Amino acid sequence: MSEVTTAQILDLAAKTMMTKHVVASMCENATLSDKTFLYTLLEAELASRHRSKITRLTKQAGFPALKTMDSFHWSHTTLPASLTREDLTSASFARRIENLVLTGPVGTGKTHLASAIGLAACQQGMRVKFTTVAHLVLSLTKAAHQGSLDREMTLLAKLDVLILDELGYIPIDLDQARLLFQVIADAYETTSLIITTNLEFARWGEILADTQMAAALIERVVHHGHHITFEGSSWRLENSLMRQGGNTTTPAN
Repeated sequence: MSEVTTAQILDLAAKTMMTKHVVASMCENATLSDKTFLYTLLEAELASRHRSKITRLTKQAGFPALKTMDSFHWSHTTLPASLTREDLTSASFARRIENLVLTGPVGTGKTHLASAIGLAACQQGMRVKFTTVAHLVLSLTKAAHQGSLDREMTLLAKLDVLILDELGYIPIDLDQARLLFQVIADAYETTSLIITTNLEFARWGEILADTQMAAALIERVVHHGHHITFEGSSWRLENSLMRQGGNTTTPAN
């Protein structure tokens, strides 16, 4: 490598939170070989810490499975003009605190893409949480009964990205709808939301059992949001073992 300067070493030392004057005193009489070794050591330490941080963030996110952009098929996905694939792979939308709403039929890849985007955000050092809407409202209801709701809401508020999967798949009651509204309202302009749903916006009132609350929720989500649409039949059904074996039966309506 090229000659290492004391300034470069001090910059790395600051990032590893080593005492600056101690490192500076070591560099005063250090040889080029000494400086190269020290710089390489600090660089390796920072890289190790970065890898550990990504591993920790990924584990804490709670993804049901680790999905990547590389394994995602884009053929049935339409991005709005306001959003590019690079915005997703770099998680730059989250740095701008923007939301994503993924809508389309069951099995078309919404959860896969949401998970892959979440993983990309983790790799950028962001705090991410993946949860189904049903699991979230059940856990918050339990926390409310146990007197720990404020703590749970505080933890959610610290996230950079919150992924709410399967909005509308399972009915929720009015109290649960109010908890969901509180989460989304608290996230407004502070946390990026990724919401997957099989329902168009006009039907969100059915989920929340309150059209006015649904309208207020949608307003907050779409203000800084992008709508990604999915079309086509279920990928899981198209690629099922039973279909490949010629034993697929047509599901009842």
